[in-house]
Amino acid sequence: QVQLVESGGGLVQAGGSLRLSCAASGGTVSNYAMTWFRQAPEKEREFVAAISSSGDSTEYADSVKGRFTISRDNAKNTVYLQMNNLKPEDTAVYSCAARDVGRAPWEFDYWGQGTQVIVSS
Repeated sequence: QVQLVESGGGLVQAGGSLRLSCAASGGTVSNYAMTWFRQAPEKEREFVAAISSSGDSTEYADSVKGRFTISRDNAKNTVYLQMNNLKPEDTAVYSCAARDVGRAPWEFDYWGQGTQVIVSS
């Protein structure tokens, strides 16, 4: 059973940067597409960024395009989310999810517990 653990969240001022990590254990995620989601208080969970299993294809929400970068290191079984020029509206719990390449885009096999990001103005 694969477990995903996020880290790297915290409190940062607007304009600052954070790098989130999503580390997998109990199995490899090298064959999984990986996605970052976020959920702000009293809001629906929303898509942030996704990366293919090989890392050669990425996708971003319009709200983070140009500021966030998703990447992965399959040798380390870890996915990253580099967040630059953070804004107060980026405040949320960020979670990663793994999707087997054979699954539909909305189906995920594993989820992490999330890491809190707070951006102060």
